[in-house]
Amino acid sequence: MSEPPGSGYVLVRGLSRLLLGLFYPSIEVVGRENVPDSGPLIVAANHHNSIVDAMILMAAFDRPLRVLANAPLFRHPLIGPFLRAIGGLPVHRRQEAGDDPEKNRELFAATTEALGRGSAIALFPEGRTQPEPALQPVRTGAARMLLAAEAAHPDGPRVVLLPVGLVFDRPGTFRDGRALVGIGPPVPADGLPGESGEPLAPARRLTERLREALRAQIVEADDRATLRLLRLAEEIWRDEEGRSDATARTEADRVRWLQDAIRAYRALRRTDPERVEAFRRELEEYDRDAEWSGSGDDRSGRRYSWTGVARFVIAESVSLLVATPLALAGLVLHGIPYNLTAFAVRRIPHTDEEEATDKIAAGLVMYPLCWLAEGVLAFALGGVRAVAVFLLALPVTGFFALAWWERLGRVASEARAFARFLGDRDLPLRLRRRREALGRELRALAGLETARTGAAP
Repeated sequence: MSEPPGSGYVLVRGLSRLLLGLFYPSIEVVGRENVPDSGPLIVAANHHNSIVDAMILMAAFDRPLRVLANAPLFRHPLIGPFLRAIGGLPVHRRQEAGDDPEKNRELFAATTEALGRGSAIALFPEGRTQPEPALQPVRTGAARMLLAAEAAHPDGPRVVLLPVGLVFDRPGTFRDGRALVGIGPPVPADGLPGESGEPLAPARRLTERLREALRAQIVEADDRATLRLLRLAEEIWRDEEGRSDATARTEADRVRWLQDAIRAYRALRRTDPERVEAFRRELEEYDRDAEWSGSGDDRSGRRYSWTGVARFVIAESVSLLVATPLALAGLVLHGIPYNLTAFAVRRIPHTDEEEATDKIAAGLVMYPLCWLAEGVLAFALGGVRAVAVFLLALPVTGFFALAWWERLGRVASEARAFARFLGDRDLPLRLRRRREALGRELRALAGLETARTGAAP
């Protein structure tokens, strides 16, 4: 049986789900049926987005996870307490452990003991976070932990090794990111080579299987620019199919298409490199021009009518005006911690993939401190009744401020697009024709790959 989550874990998981919901309106989980209800479990995931990756795993799994994290994080004044609250286990990298092998010997003893109790542990076998959409070398730690636990408990249940792919779209972008948690089938741990002559052979063979299982769950591209163009190609492909509505395209659909597309792209670069590179240049130019035009996510070059514009202006103006009082109150109450968080993050050295983590960590300090100060001010001005009103107003005004600000941003984007349309009436038509031409060429390239392999995206 698996151990029940402690109160600290429940609290941190609830907070993680709340914070992730603010950054990622869409977090899709695929493959829940692969997660055993009980028994020893190792969850191994790719590592793209620093501490946010661990938060997403905790939010996605109903079972409590003992998360392995780099030892220095346990000394972090903001992150350390949360890692200890969830029962995290410190991993000492070689540069931190030095010549003291005892430090990681203690880690393996702890994971063996936890797995023997039927617990679930989570780790990132790449060993470090990195922003590029490619799997880094997978280390043998997960395999060694599994083999050590089964050797220590030969009569116990088999340890399940689950590969989990984390795929992000615009990570760290407030209210605009998407994430997919792809839980693959267990990695088979049977038929490993014997230990005669090569003691590490079983761990290395199991690690090879884990690496291939992880690759099956993620999208590996040459770089982030290529991945962005692939996502644009996917939009154009779906439009060609007449499936541009959001309900027809889950994030899992997108990931499967992107996996097929990147394989086809690499193959066609070998067989027809000039045509593929020409298509990429056209796609890059269209992407740049569509972004400049303000076409938005559909990038289709829309048509305008004066009736439609007037209807849009009236509807949006009324919505914004009605929500303005509560939105302004929310901007006042939450604006100070928001700006202080942004100020702190700008001054914290970080890589691109650490930005979301730093925003969350700084926000965990700035928001409570500012709300406390505002509550004290409310008490000084109006006593207990004012504090009660303040506490009730915090979530309501926060919701209205977010919705109002997002709507204002959309209206501003539409206004820029309309202004550029007025300056160049043929721009939407040219963009639409270029998009259609790109769609035809994409279909033609897919046909070439179909003729070669018998399969297409």
